Amino acid sequence: MANNIFVRTAVGVWDWVNARAPALVPMYQKHMVQYYAPKTFNFWYYFGSLAGLLLVSQIVTGIFLAMNYKPSAEEAFASVEYIMRDVEWGWLMRYMHSTGASLFFIVVYLHMFRGLMYGSYQKPRELVWLLGMLIYLVLMAEAFMGYVLPWGQMSFWGAKVIISLFGAIPVIGNGLTEWIMGDYLPSDATLGRFFSLHVIALPLVLLLLVVLHLGALHEVGSNNPQGVDIKKGPKGNRWAPTAPADGIPFHPYYTVKDIVGVGVFLVVACLIIFYMPMFGGWFLEHDNFTQADRLVTPAHIKPVWYFTPYYAMLRVIPDKLGGVLVMFAAIAVLFLVPWLDRAKVKSFRYRGLISKVMLGMLAVSFVWLGKIGAGPGTDPVETVIGRVLTVLYFAYFITMPLWTKIDKTKPVPERVTMP
Repeated sequence: MANNIFVRTAVGVWDWVNARAPALVPMYQKHMVQYYAPKTFNFWYYFGSLAGLLLVSQIVTGIFLAMNYKPSAEEAFASVEYIMRDVEWGWLMRYMHSTGASLFFIVVYLHMFRGLMYGSYQKPRELVWLLGMLIYLVLMAEAFMGYVLPWGQMSFWGAKVIISLFGAIPVIGNGLTEWIMGDYLPSDATLGRFFSLHVIALPLVLLLLVVLHLGALHEVGSNNPQGVDIKKGPKGNRWAPTAPADGIPFHPYYTVKDIVGVGVFLVVACLIIFYMPMFGGWFLEHDNFTQADRLVTPAHIKPVWYFTPYYAMLRVIPDKLGGVLVMFAAIAVLFLVPWLDRAKVKSFRYRGLISKVMLGMLAVSFVWLGKIGAGPGTDPVETVIGRVLTVLYFAYFITMPLWTKIDKTKPVPERVTMP
């Protein structure tokens, strides 16, 4: 009896909403039930949905943290300590947010690597890739500003070092640096600006870009490990006669599959949050548990781990302006990938040895540069290695039109085949 009442109530509410917003049902069907994804999604396709989960988690935990945070140089550090010690479950919100930021970048980097591996940036998905790269760029800005807010030693000095990089720009550099900080050093003005951007402006931009990213993806369809466009293949399956024969409805098949991935991911996330939230100083640096002091410089200033590959490129270049240009070029070149790749096939499954070696070289260079950037930077041998790795990083993209064109490829199947 109670179940029947619940069902009738739910149906009544649904009919009431549908009568007043009739576009909701067609939109839900288009993007969930009637969106046909390739039937061969593998492990690598979990990271898109995990990125969405982490975005929601960061927004929710960020709202709770903002309720007790005070964006003032005098009170910021104490307010974070208050959240950790006196606010009920405040420590959990703080650790979920700080751990979530690192997990977010891990998921995003793996998501980007999958795109490079399976050629998800090739025609007709260039716009999907560009919107994804804009998300990555805004996410970096969001993470940097959030990193400054706790106002620990590394937050203060990291902000000073990174913002001071703009001083390398000829003519306008010094004025631009002061304009960003609102002072000659990071101060109340800096915290106020970063807090408003971190909490309000950039999350709105991120949400807009994510909606556009998903909208563009659903217009052209998802890629797959084989790199076969299922929209161009035969039509007709047991769900719809006009649907791709090699596609299955995203809901419920991939939503259920993603729930399994989310479950495994949450177990790992909980282990980190409850047992090692600092993760050996990688997720939360030890210096950031000391209040910012502009008169005491830390022995080793470094950014958080997800920025260290670019920081290493900056540091191994002897000229300051040259280092800044190389660092920003390392990010900008990612936007050009759809037009640098001249391969006839999308997936690296059907590419030759050259493509696989080059992608492996890129991955090793990026990870190794991250390790160098997290170090003190005083070892001359490490500096030389960093320069070589920087050259190898850029060599992947600069020579891409050549090696993607001459590399041997295997015949691509006409239809999606199960692995």
